[in-house]
Amino acid sequence: MNFNRVEEIAAAVLYEGYMLYPYRASAIKNQQRWNFGVLCPRSWSELQEGSDAWKMQTECLLQADASTLIGVEVRFLQIVNRTVGKPAEPLEKCDLWTKSQWNVVDKLTVGSRSLIPWQEAQERKVTVPSLKAAAFSFHWHSQFDFKPQREIEPVYDTDGMIAGVVIREWEALAGSIDIHLRGCREGLVKVSVVIRNTTEVKPESLQTRAEALLHSLVSVHTILGADDGAFVSLLDPPREFEDAAAKCSNLGTWPVLVGEDGAKDAMLSSPIILYDYPQIAPESPGALFDGTEIDEILSLRILTMTDEEKEEMRLSDDRARRVLERTENMPPEQFIKLHGAMRGVHPAVKEAR
Repeated sequence: MNFNRVEEIAAAVLYEGYMLYPYRASAIKNQQRWNFGVLCPRSWSELQEGSDAWKMQTECLLQADASTLIGVEVRFLQIVNRTVGKPAEPLEKCDLWTKSQWNVVDKLTVGSRSLIPWQEAQERKVTVPSLKAAAFSFHWHSQFDFKPQREIEPVYDTDGMIAGVVIREWEALAGSIDIHLRGCREGLVKVSVVIRNTTEVKPESLQTRAEALLHSLVSVHTILGADDGAFVSLLDPPREFEDAAAKCSNLGTWPVLVGEDGAKDAMLSSPIILYDYPQIAPESPGALFDGTEIDEILSLRILTMTDEEKEEMRLSDDRARRVLERTENMPPEQFIKLHGAMRGVHPAVKEAR
């Protein structure tokens, strides 16, 4: 099942809110990130009396027959802690793994390169094999897990010695996906996808939400595709399906039709409520990651930042650095396109008196 048609929209959802203006690590709103589609460990969710979810449910309708196949893909981010360290004295390459004593620092500058601690993100994807959708009642269960990992990137000085390291670490992460297919009536199937964070973490080991987030699935969303089938819009269902659509229960997410206008073979279930057939504005030169972003305003604000603010933005994250470079190098004709576009104009109809 080909999900390439929805890739651009899915990527926008995945990184929505990843960085917020003013794109600096010191900004309070960038110290309290990861608010969209977060599934925390169950132990933390119960400790918070459910204010932080540990499971997500998508329900939608699919017109299907004996030949219909349905595919499901779950995507999310896993938080990667980035710290920077400095050895007591420059090391040779062979010493990188034998000497692990690093002094953690708030900023590391080696030649023209500077680095600061930050939380990055690792993209994760779990793909479910194609399932026959016509069965009256069917349940599919799968589990996934990602092992903890630690990577050390050496930072070399002009003499070829290791003058510092960038350490990236992420925790173990586990989850499950349950897919239920239930026949509502002839030719109509209710599709239910439940995603759970099953990471085992002792409640006493989590003191803050920031600690819980290291064991969480972030920006979780689900892509559903159908071969020889047609999904039903929950925003504007046909009259004959209105009752069945009203009985669909979506928790922490909402499914919309995606792809070319009028197509019904794919749905994106997102923690951000969208309309059917969402699109990236063709005038947009690239992602700005800021929730409900307005390209022109954000671009102008970036250009008015001080040199010191831009330097901090550049150090925070590679994605933020690319936003800065793209904005500073944007040609005037591209900037003019950001000012606005008129779409969907229809002739006025004079009301009858």
